[in-house]
Amino acid sequence: MAKNSLQKTSWQSVRKLFNDIHLWLGLASGLVVIVVCFSGTVYVFNTELTEWAAPQLYKVNPIAGKERIPADSLIQKIEEASGGKITSVSIPADLKRTYQFNVKKKGDESRGGIGYFVNPYTGEITGTSKDKSRTKEFMGIMFSLHRWLLLDKIEKPIFNSMTNLELGRMINGWATILFTLGCITGMIIWFPQKIKAWKQGLKIKWNAGWKRINHDLHNSLAFYALFFLLLMGLTGPQWSFDWYRTGMQKTLGTYKPKDAPKEKPIQSTLSSAVNSTGLSIADYIKVASQTLPYQGNYSISFPADSASAAVIAKTKTGFFAPAAGDRLTIDQYTGNVLKKDIFKERSFNERIAGSIKAIHVGNVYGTFTKLIYFLTCLIATTLPVTGTLIWLNKMKKKRKPKLKEAIA
Repeated sequence: MAKNSLQKTSWQSVRKLFNDIHLWLGLASGLVVIVVCFSGTVYVFNTELTEWAAPQLYKVNPIAGKERIPADSLIQKIEEASGGKITSVSIPADLKRTYQFNVKKKGDESRGGIGYFVNPYTGEITGTSKDKSRTKEFMGIMFSLHRWLLLDKIEKPIFNSMTNLELGRMINGWATILFTLGCITGMIIWFPQKIKAWKQGLKIKWNAGWKRINHDLHNSLAFYALFFLLLMGLTGPQWSFDWYRTGMQKTLGTYKPKDAPKEKPIQSTLSSAVNSTGLSIADYIKVASQTLPYQGNYSISFPADSASAAVIAKTKTGFFAPAAGDRLTIDQYTGNVLKKDIFKERSFNERIAGSIKAIHVGNVYGTFTKLIYFLTCLIATTLPVTGTLIWLNKMKKKRKPKLKEAIA
């Protein structure tokens, strides 16, 4: 009996320690976590909501008996209308979606240029990526809230030592680290003293009082969402801290110092025996479809100059479609595949490193994982609330005996 009693006391002491750590981690990060997780919940379906709000940019009605216009025949029209040069084009597998041409204008320093959406049956330009909509603006606010707590919207610096964007990034990063540690300590205190009682932590007693229901909601929902909460929490801080990102890369074995020699760009070979005008978009797709024989969306990045090679990315489509795609580097004159980057052929650590963003935002396997992440973020938003209520209820219980003693 004494031995069992000692074991019980030891476990209770350890559990109380982790419970206290869990409490203070939650209180320290709670408000920020609510904001970050709520905005993340909304932003999970950013693409779907943006397209729903502006269907004319992304969706078309196929014309009966008419095939899609070859993308090559639209290049001159788009470059004349835009006054720029096309750098890439996206050809969807879905016949009900538009082509998208990315255009770079002279002197334009924007990273991706401007996207021009084109009806593949009529050749009509239906809009550009610069077109504004209330939904797009709202999603921009949600993104700012999620990444920088809207501090980037404040023009006057709060601290002279850093920009407001850097401040928001730092607060977000530390709150996420504290939340992740809170998830780990929460898992430790979730484990029951008696293994036989583990089922109690997996269900919610709906016929109990609100305090018990709140307790069960916090414990059970957190348990079911824990794996995905850790994925989001462990990947998030890499956008806040360079040291964290470097640490992740070193852990995965993919770190490269900034001064490491860069790989020489792969170049095309021009000779008198080949067509000096280069391949057409149709030619690139033909080569890619032979090397990557599955249905998917194509994104073709055109050669930057006469010596460069073209790069084609192909991604699968469907409810369970993985976000990661395959890439081919192709000679712009001969169509020879100069380099293949097949995602499933990469080593495990490289696949993880190449999927960090997809793992964080939840589109690892298309709509399927987005739904899971939506529910997970929703649960994460409630955890600081239910956790605080548990703490307040415990504080009330501690005060009652003291109050009775004072009255007596």
